[in-house]
Amino acid sequence: MDYISQVLPSLLNGSLVTLQVFFIVLLLSIPFGAILAFLMQVKFKPLQWLINLYVLIMRGTPLLLQLIFLYYVLPRVGISLERMPAAIIAFTLNYAAYFAEIFRGGIEAIPTGQYEAAKVLKMTQLQTIRYIILPQVFKIVLPSVFNEVINLVKDSSLVYVLGIADLLQESQIASNRDASLIPMFFAGAIYLLLIGVVTVLSKQVEKKFNYYK
Repeated sequence: MDYISQVLPSLLNGSLVTLQVFFIVLLLSIPFGAILAFLMQVKFKPLQWLINLYVLIMRGTPLLLQLIFLYYVLPRVGISLERMPAAIIAFTLNYAAYFAEIFRGGIEAIPTGQYEAAKVLKMTQLQTIRYIILPQVFKIVLPSVFNEVINLVKDSSLVYVLGIADLLQESQIASNRDASLIPMFFAGAIYLLLIGVVTVLSKQVEKKFNYYK
């Protein structure tokens, strides 16, 4: 118990950093991904080509490589970023690409007749998106979005490559220092707890929206 009381504060501090990365990325990547998804519907080929290229690069290369590129490679061309901003930018750009594809699928799943009905009602494009498209898209994509949110909890551990003192790095430091695997087991338990909370929350939200079927 004495050893646990010694390592637990550092693990909890690392957990706060992990949660900070998680929430900031979530707040930035979901709206950005939604905007990209709607921009994909614009009938302008150069714009569609650029967005599709961006999504391809973000989804086709490892997030770890993107983190390394932003923090270690960009300084060689005169662009330097602090550790945390580099992590936030890399995660946001990466997850926004995944959310964009999820939202795109939700938008394309809506029957075209509803767009025609909105025109008959003389609704503007913004009104159509706000009152007709978004509520339905949100309901359609909810399970996929929460699946990515769970992945984000796990992927947040990748910030250790930038030297950020998150949960994983704190557990590794304690394990190496004390020659013990106990901190790693505690870190795993905390990750499981976080994922469990997100899973329960996702089930509750999905259940709430299924009520309106």
